[in-house]
Amino acid sequence: MSSVTLLDAPLAVQFHVATVVPAAVLGAWLLARPKGTPVHRMLGKIWMGLMFVTAVSTFFIHEIRLVGDFSPIHLISIYVIVSCFTAIRAARRHDITAHRRTVTGMYLGGIVIAGAFTFLPGRIMSTSLMALANGAGSIVLVALLAFGFIGAGMLAIREMGFRRKRAV
Repeated sequence: MSSVTLLDAPLAVQFHVATVVPAAVLGAWLLARPKGTPVHRMLGKIWMGLMFVTAVSTFFIHEIRLVGDFSPIHLISIYVIVSCFTAIRAARRHDITAHRRTVTGMYLGGIVIAGAFTFLPGRIMSTSLMALANGAGSIVLVALLAFGFIGAGMLAIREMGFRRKRAV
């Protein structure tokens, strides 16, 4: 780990960020919007492609080396790659429950959880964020980011069917 900012990061890291940021935004939008529409299907294919490319790109990033050139985060990448095929197969079979759970798990694991780890102190995204925010603004930026991750996580959990039961 180093104090390199995103602009100075290796090309693989920059490419990864360039694919994961639109995947995070588009995925949240897809989770929040009506399902099954032509727009959902079209944007879902784009999102799936972004997630696949994002996951593959992690195998060219070797910042944390715990097992050879790889780290536990690469297990999430394998999960996302396998889940892309699982989600597509479920959608084609019209197994909406399996599709929803798979896609939501991809978002929760591949975007929310993996993304949260990128903002730990000393990581490239954390350093870039602090360099961008600098000073008091960093507290506001970190709070907004935390709120975003918590909100995205809650949205994904809600989509998985873990809703509070309403009193009658």
